[in-house]
Amino acid sequence: MRTSIKKQEGLEFQMLKTNPGLMPILREGELVSVILTEKANRAVYFDVSRIGTGVIYGIELINARSILKNLEIGDAVTAKVVLPENQDGFIELSLVEAGKQKAWQELKELKDTDQMIEAKVVGSNTGGLLLDVKGIQGFLPASQLSNENYPQSESGDRQVVTDELKKFIGQEIKVKIISLNPRTNKLIFSEREVGAENVKELLQKYKEGDVIQGIISGVADFGAFIKFADQPEIEGLIHISELSHNMLDNPKEVVSIGDMVQAKIVEIKEGRVSLSLRALQEDPWSKAGEKFKGGDKVKGTIYKLNPFGAFVKLSHDLMGLIHVSEFGSVEELKKNLEPGKEYNFNIESVKPEEKRIVLKLVGKESAPKLQKKDGEESV
Repeated sequence: MRTSIKKQEGLEFQMLKTNPGLMPILREGELVSVILTEKANRAVYFDVSRIGTGVIYGIELINARSILKNLEIGDAVTAKVVLPENQDGFIELSLVEAGKQKAWQELKELKDTDQMIEAKVVGSNTGGLLLDVKGIQGFLPASQLSNENYPQSESGDRQVVTDELKKFIGQEIKVKIISLNPRTNKLIFSEREVGAENVKELLQKYKEGDVIQGIISGVADFGAFIKFADQPEIEGLIHISELSHNMLDNPKEVVSIGDMVQAKIVEIKEGRVSLSLRALQEDPWSKAGEKFKGGDKVKGTIYKLNPFGAFVKLSHDLMGLIHVSEFGSVEELKKNLEPGKEYNFNIESVKPEEKRIVLKLVGKESAPKLQKKDGEESV
């Protein structure tokens, strides 16, 4: 039977060759609509309208088994042209690749029209979630999760965040496509963008400089999320640098979830709003020269050790610095100062304009400075 079909198709193909105006030109990679005509053990054949017979065999046949299982003789399906004409005169096709290509085309249309879609969470890692849409996997970075779904960790433990992300596996999540590249199989989603349009409209009544009342709804290592008290649909971000005039290691030093605070809007851009607590606080450094002077003796608590010295919490919400050179090495610094402990210091200098108070440890002789060699600076 296959031989007779092959001969018949060969005659038709020759007739079309003599009348080229009748024969459409097939190109590798093109998607075509075909009709299933025969299922054999090692190959499946399709009618490619006005052109000839298509075939699927070998690895393509194995990959397409689940698709072919649901197809009956006479059913139409979309296929991808792998080879316009092989040595036997057949058009080699792929159903699996056609499905993927068609899916990519549909995904591109969804991105171009900025449509929301539902995707299934099929996996997770420390950076975000793996989603499946139309049989194609993409990535939803944790930073693109809505504030409501962003994983919270009181301790900042990355394993806790990873465990929280795992809880989404198997769920459906509403997202938008923000980046797509079929050639590199790159597909990036955003959940934050889903509610962006509604938020843009709500934000029209606000402007930069406005002071709002809000509730701290989330805390991350980079800042705190705040929901507007009079418009809970709007959630903004207070970056860690905007929480206080002083250095912070963790936003939890200043705010906790559920706190009611006042914040100033510093930027509204593309449906996102950035706010500041610091802008509404008096800068303690503006009066640092009145509170402290060189030669004063003060008490201070070690806040943080760095390779270049130690930051010290002083009274009046100010921070001082004792340089590592006072000890000669980081090792000596760590032997003499312990984070969280209080010590007595002498103030060497106060420079409010530089937000800098230089300290010396009481009872500690400064380490001898290294002699400068040719071409080198002294420590």
